[in-house]
Amino acid sequence: MSAAQERLRRWRLVLGGDADGTGCELRGRDAAMDGALSALYGARRPDGTGGGSARRAGLGVSAPNVARWLGDIRTYFPTSVVQVMQRDAIERLGLSTLLLEPEMLEAVEADVHLVGTLLSLNKVMPETTKETARAVVRKVVEQLEKRLATRTRATLDGALDRSARISRPRHRDIDWDRTIRANLKNYLPEHRTVVPERLIGYGRAARSVKKDVVLCIDQSGSMAASVVHASVFGAVLASMRAIATRLVVFDTAVVDLTDELDDPVDVLFGTQLGGGTDINRALAYCQSQITRPADTVVVLISDLYEGGIRDEMLKRVAAMKASGVQFVALLALSDEGAPVYDREHAAALAALGAPAFACTPDLFPEVMAAAIEKRPLPIPDMPEQR
Repeated sequence: MSAAQERLRRWRLVLGGDADGTGCELRGRDAAMDGALSALYGARRPDGTGGGSARRAGLGVSAPNVARWLGDIRTYFPTSVVQVMQRDAIERLGLSTLLLEPEMLEAVEADVHLVGTLLSLNKVMPETTKETARAVVRKVVEQLEKRLATRTRATLDGALDRSARISRPRHRDIDWDRTIRANLKNYLPEHRTVVPERLIGYGRAARSVKKDVVLCIDQSGSMAASVVHASVFGAVLASMRAIATRLVVFDTAVVDLTDELDDPVDVLFGTQLGGGTDINRALAYCQSQITRPADTVVVLISDLYEGGIRDEMLKRVAAMKASGVQFVALLALSDEGAPVYDREHAAALAALGAPAFACTPDLFPEVMAAAIEKRPLPIPDMPEQR
């Protein structure tokens, strides 16, 4: 096929329809791809000739039809494209109700967005579908844990060690490797030894809980991807003995899911995506759980659209920071790019010394390490978010 013919073929697939002006006829695999695209994005002109167009649902109304379509797009398109088409199908064709059918769920390419949709339908999901839905959610969670857990533990273990380091350790608590490296300038060649002016070691309680972490997660519908990632991170943090982790989700009510942290799937099915937002009430609960302010990190994950008492919310943040709490405000914890958020509230938090910013899952371990060590947070270079 010549370069000119390939361009026409591609334009024909992009434009769709028979009267697209390219004069290119699709056959075989290309025709099947065009059919899968037309089922979702195809337009039918009401008078058959021109004018306005009306979107049509070409998948039918049955779950088997949808399952076949999902199988088709997974055959013809890469995973990244499949996930985009699934989200478009849910939005354009009203497939939310069909997600309640087990046979459809088994055909879906699972991703964070699908998990969000399943969680939003959790309360109306029939019992026959729930086990299939949990399997889909668990698949995504396990993929995220595999990607994120090792690096998170390694990064935070290092931060915990550094935060626990003391300058006047007992002899048995001296970290000799770090002590020697820190005193190499004091090497005496004639004695072939290092004179340690500064000793570096660890506290006697090195194996006990060093830090308390409170994850406070907005479970309004727009925060679905953040809820999924935060639940996975919560389970990873809870698995670390040196960190006491509490996970709190909220809308207009507050739910403490700390007891479910051994299984992030249980955490996710304990959430209820949608509804209003009362950040002040959630922070009041988190504040009541703090017993060691100087050793506590509170992470608020929210778009900051407050339905509660704004001034009280800000007072609580100021009070926590004044007591020694490290307060982190994340507008989103996802890979979805710049989030939509309340800029006025973000600016108010920044004025309190708690800048609000979006954070990718890959950056989150570094953010937590900085908070644990009480050093400046690695805020992405996105001034429009702050």
